[in-house]
Amino acid sequence: MSIFTILKRNMKWRFHNAFTIVITILQPLLWLVLYSTVAGQAMKNTGISNYTGYILPGLIVLVSFSACSSSGIMNYMMKADGSFYRILIAPIKRSSIILGQLLEAVICTFLEVGIMSVVSLLFSVNPQINLIALLLILILVFLTAFSMAGLAYGISLILPNEVMYETVMNAIVLPIFFLSNALFPVDGIKGVLAFIININPFTHVIGAIRSLLLYGTIDIANYLFVVSLFVLIAIISFGWAFYRLNKEMNL
Repeated sequence: MSIFTILKRNMKWRFHNAFTIVITILQPLLWLVLYSTVAGQAMKNTGISNYTGYILPGLIVLVSFSACSSSGIMNYMMKADGSFYRILIAPIKRSSIILGQLLEAVICTFLEVGIMSVVSLLFSVNPQINLIALLLILILVFLTAFSMAGLAYGISLILPNEVMYETVMNAIVLPIFFLSNALFPVDGIKGVLAFIININPFTHVIGAIRSLLLYGTIDIANYLFVVSLFVLIAIISFGWAFYRLNKEMNL
């Protein structure tokens, strides 16, 4: 059994019926339409020419959160049917078990981001992007998804059921998303709120994606800072997932 076996099994689970396929396709589209129409009305006088284009980087990160959070649900499903424990006693490295599940969340993120990005063109989004900028964006999306998937995996091994898991994930994801530059400019914000927004790592990754997507360029020092930050977060989240899996096996 290898990483790719785990990855293939998880992909089959996510797309095992028509409902999960429809949800995977519709969810990013619903967010795109909802935030573009509802929030866009409140942002008419902000000087943003295309609000859908402005929030698209934030929605890309939100899609990553969602795809990775749903990946954690797999552990509860597999525990219920016993497959989780059968995998633990199989001749496979623990790191491979984790990587297979994390990479499935990354692939699902790319799929949903791709669907949403294509549909955003119908909202007059005009990305000023070239091949290099696209590659740089893909790196950022990969690191974001991998980091969140590791966090979700570890949390799913702590909490006893799906209800508590979803509650905790929402308590983490929603503040991170709304206390960032995902939906509105933050230049005029002062005080404690400005400090919280600036120390939010996702403020920086959203800003980097926005610069690359809408302008096709970015300050190289800023990009390297964001990449380094999320490489560190990815390493920590993978280490956290590995630690929790070891604890699970020793129970």
